[in-house]
Amino acid sequence: MIELFKNVLDTSKYVFDRNLVSGKAGNISARFKDPQGDVVAITPTGVSLSQVNNKNIAMVNMKGECLNSCKPSSELFLHLKIYEARPDIQGIVHTHSPYATGFSFSEKKIKRMEGFGPVIKPYLAEIPYYTPGSKKLAENVSKIIKNEDVIILKNHGVVAVGKDTQEAGALAEFVEEIAKTQFICHQLGGKI
Repeated sequence: MIELFKNVLDTSKYVFDRNLVSGKAGNISARFKDPQGDVVAITPTGVSLSQVNNKNIAMVNMKGECLNSCKPSSELFLHLKIYEARPDIQGIVHTHSPYATGFSFSEKKIKRMEGFGPVIKPYLAEIPYYTPGSKKLAENVSKIIKNEDVIILKNHGVVAVGKDTQEAGALAEFVEEIAKTQFICHQLGGKI
């Protein structure tokens, strides 16, 4: 369990320090597989990722029942539905990074760029807008995440998954870098 908390703490700092979130936005979780039932450590609601610590990380079971006195992120259901859909992943990062989120508010899609990091499909997957924290958002993301590691949430942000929180955080950062590069290219009149 200590490693689970450390993953969430380290990734919270990583994501915040790279400006992938600001204020109290964004959330991170890590799953611990256990024969008695999986346990999820998730960042708390209403707390900046820069302020996450061992005392305020929420622990929940896969039914969403709290195992400690902390209040989980308002996107708890989103995380649980993703874990349900993807038994192979152990980490989720949800960001509101400026460039990728900016693309989510526009009609432009984030395209794959040849020679720019790992191979990603021609366009990143995107789902329509659903109210943040809603079951409808969680259910729709869980349908698409079965075949994707990143989803752009229309008018909202980015969800990235990985074998652990570090991999999910690095993927979220990579998506932001692609979005930033494409934005600059568009501003300079280039085509991608």
